[in-house]
Amino acid sequence: MIELKSPAEVEQMAVTGRFVGELLAELGAATAVGVNLMDLEHLARRRIKERGATSCYWDYAPSFGRGPFRHVLCLSVNDAVLHGLPHDYVLRDGDLLSIDMAVTIDGWAADSALSVVAGTPDPADLKLIEATEVALAAGVAAARPGGHLGDVSAAIGEVAGRYGYGVNGEFGGHGIGRTMHEAPHVANSGRARRGMRLEPGLTIAIEPWFCRSTDKIRTDEDGWTIRSADGSRTAHSEHTVAITEAGPRVLTGRPGVEESSAARSTLADQR
Repeated sequence: MIELKSPAEVEQMAVTGRFVGELLAELGAATAVGVNLMDLEHLARRRIKERGATSCYWDYAPSFGRGPFRHVLCLSVNDAVLHGLPHDYVLRDGDLLSIDMAVTIDGWAADSALSVVAGTPDPADLKLIEATEVALAAGVAAARPGGHLGDVSAAIGEVAGRYGYGVNGEFGGHGIGRTMHEAPHVANSGRARRGMRLEPGLTIAIEPWFCRSTDKIRTDEDGWTIRSADGSRTAHSEHTVAITEAGPRVLTGRPGVEESSAARSTLADQR
């Protein structure tokens, strides 16, 4: 069942989204050579506790994982792209880290992710991260009232193809609201003008993720960490978005980060 949110409820989700965006910005800035993944995990735990928020990840036990998940972040390094378990690992020069988090505040959830490089970046990694960010902006721009869910999926898939990356269909975005995962599923590729009609009050998490040289994945023995099947680098970007009468509204914007879809589209056009 899909629950459309009232304008007042979207504002409540925006409070949660603002906290998620601010914390992700802090975690991204803290990512550096020599930092232990558990340092980032414990920083996030402190901030969540200070805010009075509740992690959506802690004790999460979905059908696709080996639960319960006992962390507040997903930290995925290099060829890991989704659901990475924080563990005792010190970041090395050039490591590509994807940080994903979701919390609730006063009963309303927000979910977001970003990818950053510790130390000296490989240009190919920067291109991969850029592709996910451009695809995210394209998906957000397509999430307009009166359109269709397929418009969002098609926009993401078009960017992936333009950058030369395949799209895996096993995991994608999702509805979000009172809980982290709600209907509908938001695929990272699809056909425009197909699927459910987008109405004001629909809130979704849009999350393109790409692997550098494959669209196949594998799961670690931990039952959670998802990696590219060929060991190639990966990246992941995500925002919680509300469809409003005026158009799409990003609820998890990060301080100091340009959220303009026009700016992202300019980057894509330069490829």
